[in-house]
Amino acid sequence: MSGAFYKSVEAKVSSATSRSFPIVNRTSLHGGCINKAERIESDDRSYFLKRNNESFLLHFEEEQAALDELSGAGAFRVPRPICSGLADNQSYLVLEFISSGQPAETSWELLGQQLAQLHQSALPHFGWHRDNTIGATKQINNVSDDWISFFSNRRLLYQMDLAQKNGFKLKNGPQLLESLSSFFDGYSPSPSRLHGDLWSGNVGFDTNGAPFVFDPCCYYGDRETDLALSEFFGGFHPKFYDAYNEAYPLDQGYVKRKILYNLYHCLNHFNLFGSPYDSQSQLMTNQLLKFV
Repeated sequence: MSGAFYKSVEAKVSSATSRSFPIVNRTSLHGGCINKAERIESDDRSYFLKRNNESFLLHFEEEQAALDELSGAGAFRVPRPICSGLADNQSYLVLEFISSGQPAETSWELLGQQLAQLHQSALPHFGWHRDNTIGATKQINNVSDDWISFFSNRRLLYQMDLAQKNGFKLKNGPQLLESLSSFFDGYSPSPSRLHGDLWSGNVGFDTNGAPFVFDPCCYYGDRETDLALSEFFGGFHPKFYDAYNEAYPLDQGYVKRKILYNLYHCLNHFNLFGSPYDSQSQLMTNQLLKFV
């Protein structure tokens, strides 16, 4: 990147923190499959900088809003957002830099307790005050009082339609949508504040072993969706689930619904990355229909 880009970032950080921030060192970091990431340092402070092309600014603003949402809930530690902006045809987001360490003996238990605390919130509706992005896919958050309708139309149907545009038609998709209410017999979820993209790649531990989370995709929905995604890519430590269930026990129907909730993410992965998530989505759909 050009010197003009970093000069602009220096000025924005200095203004946001009311302290001069001359960048004296930059270190490239892993920033996922979407953004470029760096640690930027002055003599006494360092921050995490993510950047992308100019059109990505909206996504960074969405992420900043989601971090503010989680921070305001007081359950998790999240990187504090500093500022976002445009410079030299690039968009960027500057966050607090949290040095990473290894989990301590009680770290996973603490994370489970924190997630339970986050989910135990009295919220007025499902959805959120703005749309956001799951990976690089738009996520529709128009508010609703009906969870089944919300999940059917704003989650599964949206991804199914997008998958069909991308060359994959989910067989028996309409049948699954028509049968959705059968997965909620005796279970009526309340709106919970969600991380929205809770998998192992979005969880870290600081140098004292304390957990923190990042890259949220917040909205208000069934708490089981966070737990389901946490299991989708190998799962967390068993102590996490034990601590969560002790603090906020899950309904027995979760065993079936977690497949339903992860179908949304599997379809999204097809829409982002292609095969083999098409065949995996079909297998999950077939499995779900056996429950109907």
